[in-house]
Amino acid sequence: MTERQTAQGRPSESFAADPAVLETLATKLSDLARALQAESSLGGTLDAIVATAIGTVPGADFAGISQVENRRRVRTTTGTDDLVFDVDQFQYDLGEGPCLDALYEHRTVRVDDMAVEGRWPRFSAAAHERGIASMLAFQLYVVSGNLGSLNLYSRHVGAFDDESERIGLLFAAHAGVALADAQQLNQLSRALDVRDLIGQAKGILMERHKLTGDQAFALLVAASQTTNTKLLEVARYLVETGELG
Repeated sequence: MTERQTAQGRPSESFAADPAVLETLATKLSDLARALQAESSLGGTLDAIVATAIGTVPGADFAGISQVENRRRVRTTTGTDDLVFDVDQFQYDLGEGPCLDALYEHRTVRVDDMAVEGRWPRFSAAAHERGIASMLAFQLYVVSGNLGSLNLYSRHVGAFDDESERIGLLFAAHAGVALADAQQLNQLSRALDVRDLIGQAKGILMERHKLTGDQAFALLVAASQTTNTKLLEVARYLVETGELG
């Protein structure tokens, strides 16, 4: 395997077998699992992942998470420094970069030296100007059209090696599972909130106009269509103001 192949995201099979190193890694991953499980919100889970990544994956100075919903707009949902958001935005604006490759091409991507990196010339130049010398990106999950990647950044050339990739892959696997669980809980919570809000709106209409539940819901739908407003917003406005719109 050539050095270039390793740099493009296919790490060599060698990995530190030092029992002390493996024990330390196992402890960190166990701590990660407990920390993520203790988070009560999706935002808290995202923040915990990037904060822990810096102390776990060798070479990382900064970390961020890129996410895509329904394969549409990509955005950085959390980062340990404003620099992460700035550098990521270059990728999104230019349509090229290691984070995007990790998201869409289902692989690990490593950049050893931004100054000479030729795969994404415009992005590499912009990142180098901002002081980012090397990067390492991992795909976190792919669920239908939803994608996520963990992106690590360093101010130093050659900051990430094969060990960084191996540890990063294990870290990303743990983080991806925790993030998927947090997203499911968040969606369930939002669904319950929507149901409760529409239920409150229906109750107001049923009491006010002596309607059945189906009739009250039909009135909400009619108001939504007439005003070209989302049903949820119609219901929220009614609950907050007492007015249907």
